[in-house]
Amino acid sequence: MSENALQNAAPWNIYKKISFRFFFLLLSLFIILNNNGAFTLLSSILQLPNLVLHDFIPWFSKHIIHYHYDFTIYTNGSGDTSYDWILLLFIFLVSVIGSIIWSVLDRKRKSYHAAYYWLVVLVRFYLAFTLILYGAIKVIKLQFPDPSLMRLLQPFGDASPMGLAWTFLGFSKGYNIFMGIIEVSAVLLLFRRTVVIGAFLSLAATVHVMTMNYFFDVPVKLLSTALVVMCLFILAPHFLKLYRFFIKYESQQLEQMYRPEFKKKWLYYTAYGVKYLYIAASLLFLISSLIDQRKTYGSAAPKPFMYGIYNVEHMRYKGKILEPLTTDSTRWKQLIINYPGYARIKKMNDSTVNFTAVFDQGKKIVVLKSTDKDSAKYVLNYTITGKDKLTLSGLTEKDSISVSFKRKDLKDFKLINRGFHWISEYPYNR
Repeated sequence: MSENALQNAAPWNIYKKISFRFFFLLLSLFIILNNNGAFTLLSSILQLPNLVLHDFIPWFSKHIIHYHYDFTIYTNGSGDTSYDWILLLFIFLVSVIGSIIWSVLDRKRKSYHAAYYWLVVLVRFYLAFTLILYGAIKVIKLQFPDPSLMRLLQPFGDASPMGLAWTFLGFSKGYNIFMGIIEVSAVLLLFRRTVVIGAFLSLAATVHVMTMNYFFDVPVKLLSTALVVMCLFILAPHFLKLYRFFIKYESQQLEQMYRPEFKKKWLYYTAYGVKYLYIAASLLFLISSLIDQRKTYGSAAPKPFMYGIYNVEHMRYKGKILEPLTTDSTRWKQLIINYPGYARIKKMNDSTVNFTAVFDQGKKIVVLKSTDKDSAKYVLNYTITGKDKLTLSGLTEKDSISVSFKRKDLKDFKLINRGFHWISEYPYNR
């Protein structure tokens, strides 16, 4: 046994043992029940507990804590649903009760060095792969896309705090890459010699994510807070020495991380072979998946036919020319085509109607069908003249309609045309 292992064999006091038991249960349960794509190769297995929890947590909520909510809602784009909060409460209660029972039954044990080591390994891998995923989707600009045409036209004050954050972050490719690199640096957590520096970088990244989630009302507060707690958990054994080094300027040396000793070389090579094979396979799977998603959803995805913002110049409806009155709920103001298969019409009173859009480029016909309750349907011929002229004409039910448009140059938006400037004689704050 090495000198370091002998040093770490010292018995723990009762407070350290109890806190370890609690955090062992709390962090393990949280990681198992909130995979969040961290362990991509094990995601199918880790989804199995949800088959039970999706029935148990609503029952627990209704009959034990008497909290009623829409029991059909589970974790979705939001990770802060009622289900998620109650699941966290359940995990906390199980951890408290479990640590008490564990402390009574195992009160004679002197320490948990080996169990602590494997818990830290679990936390390191979960934290690392979560942040690598988060960072990679920023580097390839998949999480925060360029501001959509709808965003560019949306009044600034009508944006939600989360919408404002997504627009702010999505505007700058450079800032995405910067954030992504910091988060991807969590890969250092996967290697024992670089755990501490990896934990520091991960702490910086997760605190940034957590504060954005809290202050811009992004519904991933639970997970981001948990990631911060995990960073602190990894760094906890070094707090005192870090304090002495950074605050008191005293010379300090961090203890090496305890690790189990392998009595046979083949066990050592097998363990490390499995580790590096898993890391390599996970990273390859992640990169491949993100490249495919980028081609489908990200900046590399093809733009839809007739992508753009089209301002209405003239509109005739039922044989009558409609004047551009701002109170008119019939006359169109703009046609926006942002996503394949969909279109949005903005009317003069700023109300909007969303449509499915099916183009027949051979016959030059587009069929617009409202996704709202009124189910309005337009069967229209389209004519494109030059680079920026569009005419739609045809029928809506039995009524005739004809609309002429001029395509808006997106460079007219200050957000797009401002660009980067090394020298600014005055602030350009508009």
